[in-house]
Amino acid sequence: TMSSASSSSSSNDPLVSARLNKERYLALLTKLIGESKHLQNRPPEFLPQESLAGRHVLELLEPLSEKNGGPLKIKVVEYHKGRNNILIEYPATADGAGDATVSFVGSHMDVVFANPKDWRKDPFKLEIDGDILHGRGTTDCLGHVALTTEIFVHLATLKPKLNVSVVGVLIADEELGNDETIGVMNLMKQGELERIKNGPVYWLDCADKMPNIGTGGCVQWSLKAKGKMFHSGFPHMAINAIELAYDALRYVQKRFNEEFPRHPQEKVYKFPCGSSFKATNVVVPEGSLNQIKGSCTIQGDLRLVPFYRIADAMKAIEGFVKELNDGGFKQIEAASGFSYDKTVKEEGKEVAAEVELKWHGDGIDGLACDLDSSGFRYLKEATQKIVGKFDTIADTGSLPLVADLKAMGCDVQTIGYGIEEAYHADNEYAKLSDFEQGFQVLMMVISRLNADAASN
Repeated sequence: TMSSASSSSSSNDPLVSARLNKERYLALLTKLIGESKHLQNRPPEFLPQESLAGRHVLELLEPLSEKNGGPLKIKVVEYHKGRNNILIEYPATADGAGDATVSFVGSHMDVVFANPKDWRKDPFKLEIDGDILHGRGTTDCLGHVALTTEIFVHLATLKPKLNVSVVGVLIADEELGNDETIGVMNLMKQGELERIKNGPVYWLDCADKMPNIGTGGCVQWSLKAKGKMFHSGFPHMAINAIELAYDALRYVQKRFNEEFPRHPQEKVYKFPCGSSFKATNVVVPEGSLNQIKGSCTIQGDLRLVPFYRIADAMKAIEGFVKELNDGGFKQIEAASGFSYDKTVKEEGKEVAAEVELKWHGDGIDGLACDLDSSGFRYLKEATQKIVGKFDTIADTGSLPLVADLKAMGCDVQTIGYGIEEAYHADNEYAKLSDFEQGFQVLMMVISRLNADAASN
């Protein structure tokens, strides 16, 4: 068994000397990208069928499964038809091996929408141009699905007797995640993730080969302004909902920035920006240009650094909106010079300005990784050795479940081998050499944690 600390750094350690099987990796990725048209996650037009990707993963893994005489434990969990999650385990078989695990979680089989008209190449076909891999999902996240699969194919073929069990979880519905019954949140709720609590958890859905040590909390929202529609030649008889919506938003943003300022820990984790409550979309009823609109809905999201709790921020913002409706409009004057602190008649009734806040879901908290853990230390060592440099990344992009796992006591680290600028972008791409290095880094991490498990 590979049980000594020295073996973890030795070239004789088959985990450390392992290399990505490029031909097999590219063959799988070609099949996965070939399904990506049907993996787009933008309901109601595009509802992903992750099982189309899962079947190609299982085609490689099932011949190596326990039921076929191999070492892998494989469980397919499908809460909604055609939307599979895949749990994989390479069990520890060394003498005296305990329950210690190292887990690779988070690589997802759905992708964001791609409009072929906006792409230079076919987004739903893998195109290989030297080291560059083109196609929807190469970075986010089918390239990582293929990487995770390759780790388990390699282990099951090599069959090392380990002191630590290696667990993988490929998930559905990460890109939307509003329905918690489909993917990773339900896996946790149903007790399917109990095994991963016994060791470091590496969330594989990031980029640029460096650990992403901080993620943001997130929740989406709608702010609907209710005014009074009228002819634009009589603005004194209207309440302009478009202007009301924007001025109400500015008020809430000002109050939010006062209550949730830049946090001192942001410098430690190197967050490039702080928390934000911002607009991303506007919805108004159709009408002519000489009509002042009576309703306007601004939509957006709240992004929160992990040193604040999303529930606290949501409660505070609800309070800011209440301040407006309870007389706060006296403090605001429209840029056009008209007051919102008035009533106008509509069908014989007095109508006043009002704003209504709606949350889209319960929100998720951000993650601040433990920078003193063995999981982080070994990732840092392996990255320095294989990539030749080391740095950390932090941003207010969000990941599901990670904060919950940390709250349960898991050592959660996030890493990935896609290209940051290609995330959710047209002409998405990745580099084969990055995934080659990623394979070596993760195999070296397994080796180090295996040595730890042996000494314990």
